[in-house]
Amino acid sequence: MKALEDRIRTDGRIREKGTVLKIDSFLNHLIDIRLSNEMGKEFFRLFGDQGVTKILTIEASGIGIACLTAQYFDVPALFAKKSKTTNIDSDVYSAQVMSYTHGQVYGIMVEKEFLTAQDRVLIIDDFLANGAALDGLMELVNQAGATLVGAGVCVEKAFQPGGARIRASGVRVEALARIKSMNEDGIEFC
Repeated sequence: MKALEDRIRTDGRIREKGTVLKIDSFLNHLIDIRLSNEMGKEFFRLFGDQGVTKILTIEASGIGIACLTAQYFDVPALFAKKSKTTNIDSDVYSAQVMSYTHGQVYGIMVEKEFLTAQDRVLIIDDFLANGAALDGLMELVNQAGATLVGAGVCVEKAFQPGGARIRASGVRVEALARIKSMNEDGIEFC
């Protein structure tokens, strides 16, 4: 998606010797609603014929784009929570996820009443690098007996193994911007 690639080139900041892309000025902290809306529209173009009944993401960065995407599918957006609170029932699906950016393993959960075997699920997330978040979300879908129709990600760091590994497992993954390489000299897209 050219508009997203252009925005990454303009406002993206490369950190941690070329392994972290900071795009929080328009996607995952301060959200550019117009751009996110266009991304939601593009995810609908890519997956609109799949009979999606739920959009699933993980808190917190995926929530904004998942909600804007869900409006095009006219279905609910559901996000996996990272911490159990008093208002969460004990009957949950759960998985463990290793966060590269946070450097820790955390549990994610979705209440069973919100994800069922009748659901056709599209996972939406902001980034795909090593694939740990997608792995955790796919585990929740599997536990529910739901059908995974695919995963849409805003930005894939294609030089990291997650996308290739998940595609090799038979899951359809669509990335709106695929980064081949990035360093202090700039970003090269696939």
